[in-house]
Amino acid sequence: MKKSSLLWAIGAALAISGCTGKQQVEKIIQDNPEIVFNAIKKDPKKFVAVVNEAVRTAQEAGREDEAKEEAARMDEEFKNPKKAVIEDGRVIFGKKDAPITIVEYSDFQCPYCSRGYQTLKEVEKEFGDKVRVVFKHLPLDFHPMAMPAAKYFEAIAMQDPMKAQKFHDAVFENQKDLNQDGEKFLKATAKKVGADLKKVEKDISSEGVQKRIAADMEEAKKFEFSGTPGFLINGVSLRGAYPAPEFKKIIDRHLAAAK
Repeated sequence: MKKSSLLWAIGAALAISGCTGKQQVEKIIQDNPEIVFNAIKKDPKKFVAVVNEAVRTAQEAGREDEAKEEAARMDEEFKNPKKAVIEDGRVIFGKKDAPITIVEYSDFQCPYCSRGYQTLKEVEKEFGDKVRVVFKHLPLDFHPMAMPAAKYFEAIAMQDPMKAQKFHDAVFENQKDLNQDGEKFLKATAKKVGADLKKVEKDISSEGVQKRIAADMEEAKKFEFSGTPGFLINGVSLRGAYPAPEFKKIIDRHLAAAK
């Protein structure tokens, strides 16, 4: 196959220079930009194809490196799991003595957290009593209803954990209504799950509710969760709305190690 003028020129320069380094090659091109322009003019389709192939190769190499780094990180966390604080009186979805604890750092208004909610439903269905979920808060600044929803959840939890779980599910299943109706939707949902709305409205401003949410956010920061959702599966982290099979891999590994 006939070489492009670009490759020919660089090859000739390399031959003249001997063991030419990267900087020297760059200087040749910088001093003679017509080399690149002529190559593009001569065969623009081939030039674009070469560039695209280089991009694909770089992306594949990048993905391989990321996968290796992720595997190494996960192995380290299996050996030294991250330890979340689970306070007495905290709302727990599932059996309290389940061998697998999933701590979720979430934002009621985040669309990716809505996906995470659906994924955890799949995980709970598959693993049953082997899994429990602890819902923690990481309301993001650009979701104006995330913090109010977190306060409602914790205020309802002070009355009844089961009602708080129903509220949690209803908000994620009707996230569009939260976006459209805001506080009106939160009040209606609190009433729908059977909470005492007057008490909720009083408790959302309480020190206990505010401290709990602030502590969740600080803990998420400590574990380097900057976006939502984030998960700790018996101390092994997943960052983002991963599908159920990714949770299953980690859970199966934990269960196998416990045998």
